[in-house]
Amino acid sequence: MTSTTPAPVTRRGAGLADPGRQAFLILRAGFTVAPLLFGLDKFANLLVDWPMYLAPWINDIVPGSAQAAMYAVGVIEIVAGIVVAVAPRFGGWLVAGWLAGIIVNLLTIPGYYDIALRDFGLLLGAVALARLAQYYHRAS
Repeated sequence: MTSTTPAPVTRRGAGLADPGRQAFLILRAGFTVAPLLFGLDKFANLLVDWPMYLAPWINDIVPGSAQAAMYAVGVIEIVAGIVVAVAPRFGGWLVAGWLAGIIVNLLTIPGYYDIALRDFGLLLGAVALARLAQYYHRAS
């Protein structure tokens, strides 16, 4: 019986023909644009009345109104989008952590479990972005 040594793993080209690179770029674009847009909308409330998504127990511990808290949330989301654009290896983890906090918030508000589940899917996408960014950062 002979043992065979697996061939060394080589990185595919970092060009646009690489499906992994394509996935990385799609996730990077999405996790740059979405936090920026949602963050900006925290100041305008055009998409939705954002303060209704703040759990009462969190509203009780943050200073000011729920809308003031949403202003802070908006700033954090804008920063997260910028970090993803500039340094996706770190930005992916930042967005994943932020989404984990949002999920905890939503799970404590009855009737928002479907949104928490959606945000869990986004969290998985953010983790995938961070991992792909690490892979392609080393490849370049």
